[in-house]
Amino acid sequence: MAKGMFIDTSVCIGCKSCQVACKEWNVLEGEPTHFRQLPGAPYPIAVNFTGNSYDNTAALSATDWRHVFFIEEFSQDRSVARWFFSSDSCKHCNDAGCLNSCPTGAIIRTDMGNVFVQDDVCIGCKSCVPSCPFGVIALSPKTGTVHKCTLCNDRIHNGLGTACAKACPTGSILFGDVPELKAIADARLAKLKALGETKANIYGYDEAGGLNVFYLFLDRPMVYGQPEHPVVPQQRLPLSTAATVLGAAAIGVAALISFRERGSKKSEEEKK
Repeated sequence: MAKGMFIDTSVCIGCKSCQVACKEWNVLEGEPTHFRQLPGAPYPIAVNFTGNSYDNTAALSATDWRHVFFIEEFSQDRSVARWFFSSDSCKHCNDAGCLNSCPTGAIIRTDMGNVFVQDDVCIGCKSCVPSCPFGVIALSPKTGTVHKCTLCNDRIHNGLGTACAKACPTGSILFGDVPELKAIADARLAKLKALGETKANIYGYDEAGGLNVFYLFLDRPMVYGQPEHPVVPQQRLPLSTAATVLGAAAIGVAALISFRERGSKKSEEEKK
């Protein structure tokens, strides 16, 4: 049975424990420290803030497999504020664009449903990078191969949950069998709706063939940095292929007609 995670953003507090646990378990390098010379300071101060609230990593990358979004919303007069948090990672899509586009078979799906990159098979061609509608997978300039969340492949195949879920202090990240997680998600959504959270929604039941890592949002997906209607590029192949074939056929017909017309004119000139 497929394993996955349910991310309940309504109880996420943005503590980043999941980010730290992911870094530690997977032995991922830290981000480079940035320095800024502040007015009056005798020496540059180490700063890693992106300017987007308290977000210090900005996006998923080859060394950041989990990213906590900080979303601040204010009314026009700034008298009313809302804060949203969301712990994001690879979705382990059932229709995974990265897996579909990999020419070497480096990206596979395991018996537990997680999408996994085999570093020793990856050639660093980057075909998978634009094929992910969520912008998850990235190339490491250091290793020359792509990297992303593995759903803690080593842990779950040894009976353990994911490191991020284990570290989450509020239960915002739950690991388990996907059908059971969906039942929990549906019950939570119904409760929030009853409490007046009319915009609450589940993201991941239908997107990209269904996501094994899915979310409960309190607002539209775009607020949390997720595409409203993600399209896996390979889904466009039948249409684009048909268009290419028809286009080529039309050019061929036009060329044939032109060739015949030229031949006809030449024959008439020769008769004269």
